[in-house]
Amino acid sequence: MDKFFKISERGSTVKTEIIAGLTTFFAMAYIIVVNPNQIVGFSFDVPGVPQIWNAVYIASIVAAVIGTLLYALYAKMPFAQACGMGLNSFFFTSFVLPQIVSGNDVIKGYQAGLVIILLSGIIFLILSVTGARSYIAKAMPECIKKAIPAGIGLFIAFIGFQNVGIIQANQYTLVQFVKINGAKWADIAPAIIALLGFVIIAVLTKLKVKGAVLIGIFATTVIYYLATWQLPNFDLTSVTAPFKDFAEIGITGVFKAESWKNAFSGEMIGGIFSVIMLIITFCLVDMFDTIGTLYGAASEAGMLDESGDPVDIDKSMACDSIATVAGSVCGTSTVTTFVECASGVAAGGRTGLTSLVTSICFALCLFLSPIASIIPAAATAPALIFVGVLMLKNFSKVDMEDMRSAVPAFLTLVMMPLTYSIANGIGIGSIAYVLITLFTGKYSKKDIAVTIIALLFVCKFIFGAI
Repeated sequence: MDKFFKISERGSTVKTEIIAGLTTFFAMAYIIVVNPNQIVGFSFDVPGVPQIWNAVYIASIVAAVIGTLLYALYAKMPFAQACGMGLNSFFFTSFVLPQIVSGNDVIKGYQAGLVIILLSGIIFLILSVTGARSYIAKAMPECIKKAIPAGIGLFIAFIGFQNVGIIQANQYTLVQFVKINGAKWADIAPAIIALLGFVIIAVLTKLKVKGAVLIGIFATTVIYYLATWQLPNFDLTSVTAPFKDFAEIGITGVFKAESWKNAFSGEMIGGIFSVIMLIITFCLVDMFDTIGTLYGAASEAGMLDESGDPVDIDKSMACDSIATVAGSVCGTSTVTTFVECASGVAAGGRTGLTSLVTSICFALCLFLSPIASIIPAAATAPALIFVGVLMLKNFSKVDMEDMRSAVPAFLTLVMMPLTYSIANGIGIGSIAYVLITLFTGKYSKKDIAVTIIALLFVCKFIFGAI
């Protein structure tokens, strides 16, 4: 095992890798339930939607297992994959919602969407096999490469703050801090407990306690149930229903001729142009979400080569593209390298053994779904916020005296959390870099690749919907 995963070579131990794998799983386990919710848009009273939810529940787990196992056994990297947040909502608004509004068959819309995801995954795979995706990643300007990990850190922290209501919506300022004065304990308990959990992780880390993040998650879980006078809910009923719907409408979706017909028909999708733009949009977002996550997590793990690029980036890109194809076949939206895997890296994960442990945990959830819900958001949010602290340090490497470096880096940093998209942050930063480089007379041949990236994002922002 040590030789296969290169555990000693990368300065890790089996115990550390197992702890890191568990940390990653608990940080991203929410996707098991959240993904099907997002894909059906919480429209449970619509005929066909409950069946889709069940199918996507199983598909989400299977896709996560496949994608994460690829990282474990092929790339041998401590990363994990699951259905991308944002992309699942885009799937709902593009393929499911139109059928709900028009009163058409939502299952047919769902299966037509799977065809689009499959095609985008095949394009990913071609780009990965030819090395085009790694070329694109390495062609990014240094200032953006350095800003990506910090931007992801802010994005992860923002997700953590939102998950427990520390940061809430406000109609005037868009966001606000949790309102404590006059609030009921039940309403603010997750936020208060999460902040306490964050301090626990910080203190344990300062004291150099091994597995500080995982210990913090478990400690906060205990505090949560004691402080809210609740017991974990173990509902083992209806375990077989998801498997039935998965077999009937999920994994069979992309193999139906009718699904392909619907995918390219004006009635379901909106015509050939819409199909092309949807495929490009899914490709673009997944590609740069993955690139961003890889640079961020690899930087935190100290797994960058002399050029500042993740080691074995070609293998990582291949894992991502294969997982997307597998996800579409199983019956779910785009699978991508999950940003929360940085929590496992922060816990010391350096090899594929971390990913193997994470994938085993996901596999167990196929039959023991309540396990995923035992750990409350109040316990996982502190881990995400803490990862944000660790990753923000990368921004100090940006040359803030040179505006051609500072402005694109700044936009990349802030636009990730503000637009709720890693890809958008990279795209906006790339556009700014190209414009500043062009108008200051610094443009050269090496900037052609980032220019193409910038133009693609311009098209995405004009014609896309995410």
